[in-house]
Amino acid sequence: MLKQLLIAIVLVASCANVEARAPMRDLVPYADWRVTSGKLEPGPDGTLLIREGSVRAELQHNALAATLEFSYFGPTTHAEPLASGELRRQIGLKLRAQDTCNVVYVMWHIEPAPGIEVAVKHNPGLHVHPACRDQGYTFVPPERSEPIASIQPNTWHSLSARLRGRSLDVSADGTLAWRGTLPSSAFAFDGPIGLRSDNGRFRLRFKSNSVE
Repeated sequence: MLKQLLIAIVLVASCANVEARAPMRDLVPYADWRVTSGKLEPGPDGTLLIREGSVRAELQHNALAATLEFSYFGPTTHAEPLASGELRRQIGLKLRAQDTCNVVYVMWHIEPAPGIEVAVKHNPGLHVHPACRDQGYTFVPPERSEPIASIQPNTWHSLSARLRGRSLDVSADGTLAWRGTLPSSAFAFDGPIGLRSDNGRFRLRFKSNSVE
């Protein structure tokens, strides 16, 4: 019995080691990204690097769910305020991203205050940033939410979003942090999934889990 137990322990440990070495099958490579603003760089081990104040990037497919894993390395050297004039450090997901004027944002605020925010940006007939700037935002109130911890530099975190019909679930570090219903305006347009960052330096991995 003791011998069988020891064999079982060895087998479990071996499987865990194999799993730890195995690459993530759904990890999105650098070559799949289309950068629409700023600069996204390839990093070690299939990661991506962000060093600039404002980065926007998209994939070439639509998706119902995605996970962004990131490590924050502090503020960028040059700060770029949002179109509203606010200086915020954040990173997050773009859903249904038709263009810069019509998109759903799922953002993890880092500074000045931590939190998850979901917003729909809808500007019918407008498709470029100079035309819409910070117009057309609807900030979606959660039906359920949980506070999230402040992010410390050089620590890994994960942000996941899953869309089921109009219902959106957002998880932070594996725990449900936000749940709500998107307004009908979020479905007046459609487009690929992507990412956004503002005023922070990041190393990240992106997984697109469910393709339409």
